[in-house]
Amino acid sequence: MHEKIITFASPVFFILIALEFIVARKRQRHLYRINDSLNSLSLGVMSQIIGAFSKLFSIGMYALVLKYLSLFNLPSDSVWVWVAALLLYDFLYYWLHRMGHQTNLLWAAHVVHHQSEQYNLSTALRQTSTGPLFGWIFYLPMALIGFPLDVFIAVALIDLLYQFWVHTEQIGKLGWFDRIFVSPSNHRVHHAVNDMYLDKNFGGILVIWDRLFGTFIEERDHVAIVYGTRKPLRSWNPLWANLEVYEQVWRDAWHTKNWLDKLQIWLRPPNWRPADLLAQSAPTTFNLQRPIYDPAMSKATTWYCIVQFILLLQAATHFLLVYKSISALNATIYVSWLVMGLWCIGGLMERGRIYLLPETVRILCILVMNLFTANWFYSFALSTPIQALLTATCLISLVGLWLIFSRQKTHGHLPH
Repeated sequence: MHEKIITFASPVFFILIALEFIVARKRQRHLYRINDSLNSLSLGVMSQIIGAFSKLFSIGMYALVLKYLSLFNLPSDSVWVWVAALLLYDFLYYWLHRMGHQTNLLWAAHVVHHQSEQYNLSTALRQTSTGPLFGWIFYLPMALIGFPLDVFIAVALIDLLYQFWVHTEQIGKLGWFDRIFVSPSNHRVHHAVNDMYLDKNFGGILVIWDRLFGTFIEERDHVAIVYGTRKPLRSWNPLWANLEVYEQVWRDAWHTKNWLDKLQIWLRPPNWRPADLLAQSAPTTFNLQRPIYDPAMSKATTWYCIVQFILLLQAATHFLLVYKSISALNATIYVSWLVMGLWCIGGLMERGRIYLLPETVRILCILVMNLFTANWFYSFALSTPIQALLTATCLISLVGLWLIFSRQKTHGHLPH
C-alpha cells in the first residue's frame, strides 16, 4: 500500500517540481541542473524499488513485536490513537534522524539524502536504499505500546509526504509557523554544511523537538547556505551514492589495529577515526567555496539520459504495482534491470565511455526478451503492436547511444 500511494503521488511531485522550476526561472534563480536532478530522482526511484523488498523486513519486525510483545491493543478507529501515533512517530523520527547524523552506521544510509549540492524539490525525492536495514529499530516503541500496523504505516507515510514541500528555496520565512513546524526555512538550515548550521533542525513535521533538545537554529538572512556534505560525493553513480560511507568506514575498520575501534567506529560520529589511522593521515579541510560537481554534458547526451530515465520511470512504476503478483525470481531480475539502467544513466552523465557496454547489454536484454517471449518480465502479456513499438524503441536507443557516445571524449573509467 505504501508503494502504491507513493506511486500515485508521483505525478503530483513532478507537477510541483515543474512549478518550482518555472518560478525559480522567473526569479532569475536557476536552481535546477539536469544531471543533479536526474541523479536525485534516480536515487528516489532506486529507494522505492529496492524498498519493495527491504520494507517487508522492517514492517515484518514491527508486526512481530506488535503481535507478541505489545502492552495494549489500541483501536485503529480512534481519532486520539491516530493523533498520538503521529506525534509519537514524529518524536521517534527526530531521534532516528538525529542519530543518523551522529553515528556512522546510520549516516551511511542517510548521507544519500544530503549529497546534492543544490536544494530544490527534486532533493526531497533523493532517498536512501539502505535506510530500512536499521531504521525500523527506532519505531519499535510504537509496536510495544500497541499502535496497530495500519496506523503505523499511515502515519509514517504522512510524516514522509509532509517533508516533500520543505525542500525549496522559493518559500521564505513563515513567522509563527517556523516556530512550531518544520518549514522550508528550518529545513534549509538542516541541509547546510556551514559550521554554524551543521547538525541542526532534525524534526520531521514538528520543529519543537529541536527546540526542546537543543538542536534548533534559525536561518540567518546574512549567511549564504552551502549545501551538500563535508565529503562531497562527486559522482552521479547511484550505487556508489548508497555505498560510499559504508566503504569508507569498512576500510577504516579493516585497517585499524585496535579491535575495539573496529567495532566502535560504526557507532561513532562520521568525522571520527581510530587514533592509529588519524596519526597516519594528513589533516583534512573543508572549503565552503569549493566548485560544485558539474561535468559538462552535450545536448544529445542530456536528451538521451532524460528519455531513458523517463522510460525507466514508467517501468519502475509498473514494477511497484505488480511485484507482489510475480515470482520472487522475476521480481529480482526486474529490479536488477531497473537498477542497471539507473546506474548506466549516472555513468553516461559522467561521460564514462565504459558505460556504453552495460547500457548496450541492458537494451539488448529487452530485445532478446521481446524476441523469445510476449511477456514483460512475466508480469503481463505484450500485444503485437506493443512488441513492435518496444523493438523500435530499443533499436532507436541503441543507434542513438552509439552515435552520441562512441566519438565523444570521455573519462573512460568506472568511478570508484
